[in-house]
Amino acid sequence: MTSVFFETNSYFIDEKVNFLKFANEYKVYNESAQQIGVIKQKLSVGQKFLHLILNKAMLPFHLDFVNCNNEVEASISRGWTFFMSRIEVLDYDGKVIATIKQRFKFLKPTFEIFDQNMRQIAEIKGDWKAWHFTILNHDKTEIGTISKKWAGVAKELFTTADKYNVVLQDRMLDKNSKKSILACAISVDMILKESK
Repeated sequence: MTSVFFETNSYFIDEKVNFLKFANEYKVYNESAQQIGVIKQKLSVGQKFLHLILNKAMLPFHLDFVNCNNEVEASISRGWTFFMSRIEVLDYDGKVIATIKQRFKFLKPTFEIFDQNMRQIAEIKGDWKAWHFTILNHDKTEIGTISKKWAGVAKELFTTADKYNVVLQDRMLDKNSKKSILACAISVDMILKESK
């Protein structure tokens, strides 16, 4: 699979806003403001009905990372949840490459990312009201941020509050780690919006 989806270290996430929407969809751009793919939520008719009658915070979700060749590069999947979320990150072939665990910390959302051997590879924590999160590696060293503040070429492209930037400072991150961290960023958005 040849694609540039996970070749960059700066991702601009632009959520598609639809009136009465059921499924979430995000366009993804690189630091040059070129679209490199989309992240789409898949919902059955039954799931759409459940969205009308149940609290979305407890419902399962599944999203696919789709490149510009319309190929699925990774997926996020969460089952039913009643308090803290546990999310699986899947590779293009459906193999689990990471697990994301939400931790309870008052007003400080925290998400831990583990590889397939359950070794912690990163942690995302921050302030959901200011929408600024810090990405830390297993040694608690900052390796990136998730923020609604950015500069450069994308500043002209993204002007509304529903868009945000995921920046990875560690150039040594492998592709699975990038997939897992970007999956966690989308999960933060999904979970915190559902809980409002």
